[in-house]
Amino acid sequence: MQSAPVIKDVVLLGGGHSHIAVLKSFGMRPVPGARLTLISRDIETPYSGMLPGLIAGHYTADEAHIDLLPLTRFANARFFQADVTGIDPSAQTVLLKGRPPVSYDLLSINTGSTPSTHQITGAKDNVVPVKPINRFLPHWRLLRKRIEAHEGRINIGIVGGGVGGVELSLAIHHAISRSLSVPNNLRLELVTADEEILPEQPSGVVRRFRRLLAERGIEVHTAAKITRVESGTLSDSSGREFVYDEILWATQASAPAWLSETGLELDDDGFMLVNEHLQSLSQTNIFGAGDIATMINAPRPKAGVFAVRQGPPLIRNLRSSLLGRRLSSYHPQKSILKLISTGDQYAVASRGIWSIEGRWVWHWKDWIDSRFIRKYQQLPEMAMEKMSSVVSPELLDSAPEKPPEDAIRCGGCGAKVSADVLTTALKDLPIISKKSVIVGLDQPDDAALILVPPGKLSVLSVDAFRPMIPDPYLFGQITANHCLGDLYAMGAEPQTAMTLATLPMWPEKKLIDELRQMLLGALQVFNSEGAALVGGHTSEGAELSLGFSVMGLIEPDQALRKTTPREGDALLVTKAMGTGSLLAADMRAKARGHWIEKAVMSMLLSNRAAGNLLGSHGASACTDVTGFGLVGHLLEMLRGSPLGAVIDMSALPVLDGTLQTLSAELVSTLQPKNERFSQQIENTNKVRQHPMFQLLFDPQTSGGLLASISADKAQKCLKDLIAQGYKSSAIIGKVVATQSSQKICIKI
Repeated sequence: MQSAPVIKDVVLLGGGHSHIAVLKSFGMRPVPGARLTLISRDIETPYSGMLPGLIAGHYTADEAHIDLLPLTRFANARFFQADVTGIDPSAQTVLLKGRPPVSYDLLSINTGSTPSTHQITGAKDNVVPVKPINRFLPHWRLLRKRIEAHEGRINIGIVGGGVGGVELSLAIHHAISRSLSVPNNLRLELVTADEEILPEQPSGVVRRFRRLLAERGIEVHTAAKITRVESGTLSDSSGREFVYDEILWATQASAPAWLSETGLELDDDGFMLVNEHLQSLSQTNIFGAGDIATMINAPRPKAGVFAVRQGPPLIRNLRSSLLGRRLSSYHPQKSILKLISTGDQYAVASRGIWSIEGRWVWHWKDWIDSRFIRKYQQLPEMAMEKMSSVVSPELLDSAPEKPPEDAIRCGGCGAKVSADVLTTALKDLPIISKKSVIVGLDQPDDAALILVPPGKLSVLSVDAFRPMIPDPYLFGQITANHCLGDLYAMGAEPQTAMTLATLPMWPEKKLIDELRQMLLGALQVFNSEGAALVGGHTSEGAELSLGFSVMGLIEPDQALRKTTPREGDALLVTKAMGTGSLLAADMRAKARGHWIEKAVMSMLLSNRAAGNLLGSHGASACTDVTGFGLVGHLLEMLRGSPLGAVIDMSALPVLDGTLQTLSAELVSTLQPKNERFSQQIENTNKVRQHPMFQLLFDPQTSGGLLASISADKAQKCLKDLIAQGYKSSAIIGKVVATQSSQKICIKI
């Protein structure tokens, strides 16, 4: 948890091997006042050393990947899942696809390389690049099934005779030859533009792999410089054609196109040039490591081993830059140990001109690789302690802007955030206009003026949160979505929203950026839902929080209340549950990244269409499932009536990972209070040991709608909800008559 004021932002662009080392180091030894942000397209990063073993079937995907979400939580860092589109060094911002730019004081780039398919006519549309690895792996799983189901012979061409292409060929051969009833039905060919395979390896290693490829029946075509690719056909410069059912592209990758627009100094191939400090030659506050960077005094091949070795010097120099200290030089080894796998738990080791092979070499490589990846999969508990609130004096001395003096702050009107912060944060926000808004943000006054049409009712609600995820843009979206839930539960049409924000005592530039990111996220939701942001209030406080007061309109006779269910109605929920436990696990670095990814997708799913569908199908009562959990909100529906409910535990929709986090007793701080509702469950003692029992009380953020609907209409409503994108919707029980004070019975 960030407790010190944010003085400097360190942005890590890409989840490569160097950056995972940076995250681990800052988790173990943080720099109070320095905030880390990791920006990555993928939530999991594959370890390149294990890729051949993963393809061959020696490792599972989990064993060969590092989950970036728990690692960033461990480092007290923010994680933004996004595609990079550029860098603006003058504004010190990273440009991202589909979301606002991210500001940095220090930037480190470790995004890896991209496929070189654009260099060859037709390649982009007719080959499958092996890099980035996370894009290739889903294709490989489908390709393997296709090969195994293929009747007759299938030919696969692999373009690229370096280590990557050779290892891939042997790994595919091993994986497929074990599963095909007729191994000769698979034909693999390796195509390279070089005069020999493995051009950067010693001759002894080349001879060993020539023998191994021949033994496996993998044909090698050298001096084949591909000039054109058509569907299933490679053409080289000498006029030869190679025909395949599938073409895999494993040549040396190229630099990402966006790098050429940054103004950074690049090498002839478009990669970022860095000095012996791994520092850009043109921008002293930008660093680079791994495939994307070329050391001007010591260029090395684009290989994962060098990115791993660049981790420690990158860590030292990022720390030194933060604290205004002298940078240290990095001099890579000229000769390194190379371990190249042959697909079948056998490998070749080399250093200099020396080489050796054997099964024991593979087990040696496996021990090295497994030890490396475990460092980032098994995180110690110690770094989860709260960070110091005392900023390093060296960090303060080197900061361009200081936080406000830590004196006794006024708690009255003096606690308002300054007008300069508000004006800058609100500048050019994409706020929609509505005819009903007479006075709003476009012409500020003491209050907003909203026209309410005759015969309409105003529907008002308010809610606010501390950040449940460290991404302010997503936090803004989720908060806005949650706040609109009450309106949709009643069937109202949203009209306006007002902001309630509490901002910590950070330097002004940091406050502006944080508030703007949150508001842009919220506006992405409000604008798409037709709600105009008309004003708000911001104040200083000990920690960040964001909320919104929202207003909607409804016809008086169309308002859907929550306390009017009917006996015999079916009970229906529109979203899977589990966000409370998952977010609690995430904050402790105990949740898998793909669990949180799906939970965020659920929280971002608007309840608007669901509310409209429930209304059109004649729902008798409706509420949204939020902080009180399923049972708490269901009891609100049944309060004051002679009605109860039967819940089918097996029908409850559950978010991925929730059962694991609940079984590990990773629950929200509100969970124990919600469990007091169990007193109104008539068979609590019988069902308490059920693995899903705690789910009944799990507080939801931006949860789904809970509605009662006539039993004869429930199935049609459910079908329509699923068709509208509410894939987790489920009928979970029914409303029954009861005279008992224990309103709910659980069916297991």
